[in-house]
Amino acid sequence: MEKNLTWWKKGVVYQIYPLSFKDTNNDGIGDIKGIISELNYLKDLGVDIIWLSPIYESPMDDNGYDISNYLAINRMFGTMEDVDELIYEVHQRGMRIIMDLVVNHTSDEYPWFIEARKDRKSKYRNYYIWKDEPTPEIHSIFSGSAWEYNEQTNDYYFHLFSKKQPDLNWQNPELRKEIYHIINTWLNKGIDGFRMDVIELIGKDIDTIRLGDGPYMETYLNEMYENCFKGRDIMTVGEMNGLSLERAEELTSRENMGLSMTFNFSHLSVDEEKGKGKWHIKKPDMFEMKNILIKNNEIFKKGGWNALFLSNHDQVRQVSRFGSEKMRTKSAQALFTMSLLQRGTPFIYQGEEIGMTGIRFINITDYKDIETINWYKEATVQGWSHEKIMATIYSKGRDNSRTPMQWNKEIYAGFSQYEPWLQVNPNYVEVNVLDEMNNFDSVYNYLKQMLKLRKTHRALIDGDFEAIYPEEKDTFIYKRSNEKENFLIISNLSDKQVTLDLEAFSKYKLMLSNDAIELSKQTMIKPYQAAIFMEEIWQLRMWQKKQAYLSQLLLMH
Repeated sequence: MEKNLTWWKKGVVYQIYPLSFKDTNNDGIGDIKGIISELNYLKDLGVDIIWLSPIYESPMDDNGYDISNYLAINRMFGTMEDVDELIYEVHQRGMRIIMDLVVNHTSDEYPWFIEARKDRKSKYRNYYIWKDEPTPEIHSIFSGSAWEYNEQTNDYYFHLFSKKQPDLNWQNPELRKEIYHIINTWLNKGIDGFRMDVIELIGKDIDTIRLGDGPYMETYLNEMYENCFKGRDIMTVGEMNGLSLERAEELTSRENMGLSMTFNFSHLSVDEEKGKGKWHIKKPDMFEMKNILIKNNEIFKKGGWNALFLSNHDQVRQVSRFGSEKMRTKSAQALFTMSLLQRGTPFIYQGEEIGMTGIRFINITDYKDIETINWYKEATVQGWSHEKIMATIYSKGRDNSRTPMQWNKEIYAGFSQYEPWLQVNPNYVEVNVLDEMNNFDSVYNYLKQMLKLRKTHRALIDGDFEAIYPEEKDTFIYKRSNEKENFLIISNLSDKQVTLDLEAFSKYKLMLSNDAIELSKQTMIKPYQAAIFMEEIWQLRMWQKKQAYLSQLLLMH
């Protein structure tokens, strides 16, 4: 165990999706000043680190993940002066801020690409990946071919995402120098690190079709560390969807890879038919998720560090996906208790702290997400019915988590006074920040208390992990412990009541619960119940000494 934990291990991260967080100039689009206006709200919740999704200059084909200038701010969000003020105000509150680093690809409106596509002899030509004939085996993550014809030079450029997001050629050392300059510029400005978008893809080899965790990834990560991260007190989170847990642990254990932790998504695929991809859905198998997370904890106890999360801007709201909208409050509390008290750094996506739910638009035209729109077109061609396609979109579409933040019951949920870029979820009248803050039993207040517990008890951060009743299908119960204290974490992830023998923990003290519970031989764990119990080791030792003393007295008599 480390003597002093680094700030990014102790901290709690809150992801802000700027488009949908808070609009202060009433144009229907969230902005930087809106983020500044709610920093006290985040601080009060228990947030230490803010992760900002992209605010760079962009044509917004993929909501900012298609960047046309890494060193300029999209005017819809504000100005560079606004960013400077945000960084200052975050630091004034003792918090940190990390930004999205999107360097696998740029926008096709980036000046490098504009020049590269004009002329095969352009100095920027080799900043991107080109072929005279496309490779049919590689498909875009956003549907269709990963190759797009370029009429000006009569060849094809590579794009793993939208055709407006050409992939950068990381094998070009001149390109890498440009990227390192951009990274250092932002770090010198005062940000505290990066969430590194699809960073596992930068080492790909197109010819051998090795994309994720490609043959050059470690070389480039090490070079980035040496040129940008070494000697800096920063946090980096690598989005690495295709990596095994073992590989993620290995990379985060090695300082020269420059990764504080990774996002691994293996536990989120439990609602997908194996091997068929995102849109082939089934009922979530929470027992499978439990087994993956138990394995996760076993692997990461060797070293390295993990990111704890159930949702983000690319995933569906966790209550709608893994919990119960009928039991929204309790299931949200149970999911937070289960997921954020394991070994790792907790990540909360905006709106999850109040139990926001997914959206169900009737018409495909109401959706803005390019992945969703492309999927609808592709599935229609494949012969899927409108109803079947929409069912998959309700379950997996990215706009589910991108609806505007629900602040109060006023028009447009207090997000803006103007019609937002994406429709507000109609349930904002029942689900909003103001009501949640004023209700002691709410998701918000439960989470706030839980985060306080984590901050004040180190066993909940880097203590040992032990699964209790690992074979039980509906509950996830585990221990966190160190030399000072033991914790018992109980979450029922189902709508069924479960009875278990927990008498061995009867001396534990209840610290937090969303319903009445007593540890006994017949402990009744109600549907979506969550509870946290603690035993202080020194009290246990005092009790053991007292019992031994009483036994001696009995023997003497």
